[in-house]
Amino acid sequence: MLIDSHCHLDRVDLKPYNGDFNHFVTETQATGIDHMLCVSISMEKWPAMMKMVEGFGTISASVGVHPNEQDCHEPTMEELAGRAVHPQVVAIGETGLDYFRSEGDLAWQHDRFRTHIRAAKQTGKPLIIHTRDAKEDTLRILREEGADEVGGVLHCFTEDWDTARLALDLNFYISFSGIVTFKNATQIQDAARKVPADRYLVETDSPYLAPIPHRGKPNYPHHVRHVAEFVAGLREISLATVAEQTTRNYWNLFGGQPNS
Repeated sequence: MLIDSHCHLDRVDLKPYNGDFNHFVTETQATGIDHMLCVSISMEKWPAMMKMVEGFGTISASVGVHPNEQDCHEPTMEELAGRAVHPQVVAIGETGLDYFRSEGDLAWQHDRFRTHIRAAKQTGKPLIIHTRDAKEDTLRILREEGADEVGGVLHCFTEDWDTARLALDLNFYISFSGIVTFKNATQIQDAARKVPADRYLVETDSPYLAPIPHRGKPNYPHHVRHVAEFVAGLREISLATVAEQTTRNYWNLFGGQPNS
């Protein structure tokens, strides 16, 4: 059994499931996916996302605002902490910095990031970190805010081993998405070989970033198997071992027990 540690279920195309979310969840479980973490990107869309996943024991959720979101409601620490009391919410995020899609004075991204870190520390829940072309500032702000007190995960990891090592030192896990299967992802693959067995996760980031052999097509949580198989090959271990390790790591990071 595998866990998709990062997906956006409110954005997944349900047409193959006749538009029925219940059918989608049932069919996904039948493929050997034991649990999914549905990750928030905005405060405005959070209520609808939670309405969709509420009550499913195989789905957890987060609360947060993606660093690329603009012209949106800017959450306070109190608002994030208030929504985090929902029993299915296990993390704060996704949050972080993205210098690839945003330009100009990005102080607003820094401020938003710090607010999320402080909410995580207030609630004791781990952080889900998005970082793109901003690794130095991401790590610096995590250090300055004492994020190691709660830890979390650098999701959809796209950096090198040195960055992974520094994140590990800050009490963070490293999560690999379909990008690790891409032919030119050599530095990510190097990190996937080296991250300690008790500190890595696998994810889809669906509906985005489908792994080979589905690259360029809509992504779904059951495609996490391709990510896990590829990581198993890199680490020269079995798929069953990757499934066991990443499942244990998921529950160690986010708390709880399977299907609780």
